Amino acid sequence: MMRSNAPSAFLHHAAQLLTLGGRPVPRRGKNLADLGIISDGAVLTQGDVIVAVGRTRGLESAARRLRAHRIDCQGRVVMPGFVDSHTHLVFAGSRVEDFERHLAGQSYEAISRAGGGIEYSARLLGRASASELVAQASRFLEQFAAHGTTTVEVKTGYGLDVPNELKSLRVIEQLRRRSRLEIVPTLLAAHAVPRAYRGRARGYVDLVTRRLIPWAAKHGLAEFVDCFCDRVAFSVEDCRRVFDAGRRVGLVPRLHAEQLSRMGSLSMAIELGAASADHLDYASAADIRALARSDVVATLVPGANFHLGLRRYPPARRLIDAGAIVALATDFNPGTSPTLNLQFILALACSAMRMTPAEAISAATINAAYSLGRGTRLGSLEAGKQADLAVMDVDDYRKIPYFFATNHCVMTLKRGRIIYSRDNSD
Repeated sequence: MMRSNAPSAFLHHAAQLLTLGGRPVPRRGKNLADLGIISDGAVLTQGDVIVAVGRTRGLESAARRLRAHRIDCQGRVVMPGFVDSHTHLVFAGSRVEDFERHLAGQSYEAISRAGGGIEYSARLLGRASASELVAQASRFLEQFAAHGTTTVEVKTGYGLDVPNELKSLRVIEQLRRRSRLEIVPTLLAAHAVPRAYRGRARGYVDLVTRRLIPWAAKHGLAEFVDCFCDRVAFSVEDCRRVFDAGRRVGLVPRLHAEQLSRMGSLSMAIELGAASADHLDYASAADIRALARSDVVATLVPGANFHLGLRRYPPARRLIDAGAIVALATDFNPGTSPTLNLQFILALACSAMRMTPAEAISAATINAAYSLGRGTRLGSLEAGKQADLAVMDVDDYRKIPYFFATNHCVMTLKRGRIIYSRDNSD
């Protein structure tokens, strides 16, 4: 497998081509497990887009007419590039001290009260230069690509004041311009209540709604606005104010919901047309029924539960069986989910949440794309869609989560260009 800048590419002889083709809607219920598999499959691209998918033999003549660069997949699995719809990519340093405190039995809340957690990350980010943040995030993005991810949502949230949230937004913008991956920016200034505003969260929400949200929208530095609704963060009413301010200037809501306790925030998210509600560990039966009747994507991030050593995981099976739109994401962040490997998240989804491998793949591709407003362009391999693909070194897609904690990806294409190849000759 060689790198090429050819305007056309022909990936052929895939043991399984996972097209995820179908109606242009998110997958629900039984449809979540329909991967649209083509045996001995092939994909023909031209420029940024896919022009045809099918059996290898059926596309050979079209590939010759286009003089396409040939990529022999050698009996591997070819699938859509992963869409990671929930990350906190921009941070400084790490939180290994928090990790050890967790291992010693301290809770998330206790660590936060002691000056760890999000507040500690905010102090580190405040000391870091923009160039340092860009450099670290860029290294992480290279690893995302190496694991088959082609689109990454990126939140702010470690600024906790106006200057540092603005710095984070500018860093994300630099990453959008530099990276070969697609970066989707989200303003999460309401991630935690800063120490200076303890006991008066409303004052910080005023700052976010009056200064940060209008500025981010005016300068085109965010598509979404997020809020962490929990007992250690912001109330339902606080988040409603954040979302109302965002909607007035065109920012679509996303919500950290029902993670550490049940706050009753999902009805608000549904009412306000949130793109997604994420975590959902404490979602009730009524919450699940309401989500199933809505278009809000339930984005599950089991990496956080794994890293924190929790026994409770999001109710994936109940959400799927009820008909909710379920997506999977890494929640890549320094404190609770320091993994950027969506293949590992698939394994967790299967082993800890009883999703099937097919459901997990759909949740991490097509449904995640819909949660970012990109489902008609990304997340499946169909003619006219963007040529974002991953080649996995297995002959059966079920082996991706089965052989867990390893990287199966041997090649990643974004917009028809190879952005990662394991081949040593590159």
